[in-house]
Amino acid sequence: MQNTSNGTLYVFSAPSGAGKTTLVKALLEQTIDIGVSVSHTTRAPRDGEVNGKDYNFVSQDTFKGLIDQSAFLEHAQVFDNFYGTSQIWVEQELEAGRDVILEIDWQGAQQIRQQMPHMVSVFILPPSREELLKRLTGRGTDSQEIIDRRMQDAVSEMSHYGEFNYLIINDDFDTALQELRSIVIARRQRTAVQSQKQQSLLANLLN
Repeated sequence: MQNTSNGTLYVFSAPSGAGKTTLVKALLEQTIDIGVSVSHTTRAPRDGEVNGKDYNFVSQDTFKGLIDQSAFLEHAQVFDNFYGTSQIWVEQELEAGRDVILEIDWQGAQQIRQQMPHMVSVFILPPSREELLKRLTGRGTDSQEIIDRRMQDAVSEMSHYGEFNYLIINDDFDTALQELRSIVIARRQRTAVQSQKQQSLLANLLN
């Protein structure tokens, strides 16, 4: 049984171009006691990325060693690189009463669901395929071959939306952000959570 005094583990998934990262950044700015897990990865840092903030950048040998130590809640190979979520860090944050967000794909979500069935999962969709293609093309950094591959991957990814607890359509950004934040706020107002958090108040009111 889940300890209701612990934080909630959220899994957010979306196809590339749906706006998940931007939504999560805005959610963090408007919400206290919630953070994003910093994944381990074997890929090289991109311009502006900071080790320990954007990712924990490690070698393939180090990553495989962590797998052998069962250090990851989930891990996956994406193209030529590996990505993984630290189990110890996530558990420490949850036990401290803070909510944790994992930004992972549907396959990672399946792994997490098996280990932590009380997680809350959210899938974010674009309003249309045309808009998704527009967003992917608008970055101006990828070749047509890469864009075509990402569109193909996106369609495959989106077919798994039904495995998630919540579904958000990122058409209007402010509306999508409000919907995302409402999920977090509502979870915190559950009677089981509030009865532990507000023990003194409830005792005062009822005695």
